[in-house]
Amino acid sequence: MAEAQGRAGFVALIGEPNAGKSTLLNRMVGAKVSIVTHKVQTTRARIRGVAIEGPSQIVFVDTPGLFRPRRRLDRAMVAAAWAGVADADVVVLMIEAHRGVTPGVEAILGALAERAPARPVVLAINKIDRVRAPDLLGLSAKMNERFAFEETFLISAEKGHGVGDLKRWLAQAMPPGPWLYPEDQIADLPLRMIAAEMTREKLTLRLHQELPYQLTVETEGWDERKDGSVRVDQVIFVAREGHRGIILGRGGETIKAVSQAARAELAAFLGRKVHLFLQVRLRPGWLNERERFTRMGLDFSDGEP
Repeated sequence: MAEAQGRAGFVALIGEPNAGKSTLLNRMVGAKVSIVTHKVQTTRARIRGVAIEGPSQIVFVDTPGLFRPRRRLDRAMVAAAWAGVADADVVVLMIEAHRGVTPGVEAILGALAERAPARPVVLAINKIDRVRAPDLLGLSAKMNERFAFEETFLISAEKGHGVGDLKRWLAQAMPPGPWLYPEDQIADLPLRMIAAEMTREKLTLRLHQELPYQLTVETEGWDERKDGSVRVDQVIFVAREGHRGIILGRGGETIKAVSQAARAELAAFLGRKVHLFLQVRLRPGWLNERERFTRMGLDFSDGEP
């Protein structure tokens, strides 16, 4: 544990869906702790990843993407994102360089003035490899005209460009004090939830259209074995009967591929052998069940209209 003269604090990563928040979190932490896919709105709960830079411990909060909510789950996700802002010492707004100042970004800027009036806000323009330098400078100027950012960083979360500069700036911006987590801890999610998120990521990557948003994964069993391996039993809840067949695939090929991929990633994460068993259960009303929201780390009441 670090001594009291160190620094420690919370950094909330916010932005539109697919801005690259989860990719940035994983790079900052140096390990995969947040689900990353090409699909939007895949991060559901506030996921904390712990990074160290010199004497500073930075606790990153990867929030769900900010978007116009339609369903109870959507509303709870957006509420979780803004709650992450309220709890943070510094807020990082991520935008995509090639998309510029979208209506969604405009809405976030307007809400920031109201929801984070006393929080320092940093702008991170991501995916800089997709645009020309003059366009980047123009976008930076336009954004800083709209909001009083503490600093602006031009980064590529995927390739690592500019990420070190951002991390060093955040480290010195953390308030003085003892570290909040043990030095070797990289996330504050229970292993059961991390395992469930890994499986959900593999499902999301393999499935198409709306189906990934109509399912959730929960770890029901975690059995530590004498030989050092672990047995993990998970349930995939689906809202419609037809979804069960899609997830299983012809001859069970889809769920087998998902299980193999998730098992390999979890074994690498834990550093030991994993026996993963998946079941698919029909639960038509799971999108409106308090217990499902609690398992995802969301507040059920935040989803009320």
